[in-house]
Amino acid sequence: MLCCLTPTNEAKSAEKISFISGAFRRTVSLEKIERLYETGIAEGFLEDVVKYTNDEPDKLSNLLSEEYELPIVLTSKLMNSRIGIAMIQRVARIIYPLKVPDESVSVPAIRSAIIKGLVLGNGKINLFLFLKAYPNKNIAVNVPALFNVVEKVETISELVRFFSESPLDGLKNGKPQALD
Repeated sequence: MLCCLTPTNEAKSAEKISFISGAFRRTVSLEKIERLYETGIAEGFLEDVVKYTNDEPDKLSNLLSEEYELPIVLTSKLMNSRIGIAMIQRVARIIYPLKVPDESVSVPAIRSAIIKGLVLGNGKINLFLFLKAYPNKNIAVNVPALFNVVEKVETISELVRFFSESPLDGLKNGKPQALD
């Protein structure tokens, strides 16, 4: 019964990202995002975004390619801790499968995209790898919720720095500690 082990049984990866704000929805293909990621050239809707924000395409390209090195095991532990679950639930209000905005689907999808993105990036992840690894063909991005988070990026950066400098392996001074 080797038929069950074929690549056709793998989870689907993202193909389109829809930016949603109320009744407004614009969709961009992952191919165009990949082109921007690889070449720094914005096309179509992405070019409109660059013009609207008065930024250079390089800034958007850099946002897609900024890498974070994360150990897979510790990242998994963090995602399953209370703070990690809370963070993923907040992200799930921003990024979710287009037709299924339910947390019971979006939270595991985010976890999967992070781990698969880390595998694709050999222990490093960036926004493009996360999107590429997202296990649903159509991703929705809630634009108002995204802008609310963007205003708080400094706080999230401090939180990430805190966890990257903390002993997430459960040891502190050589003694076991609770992860939760």
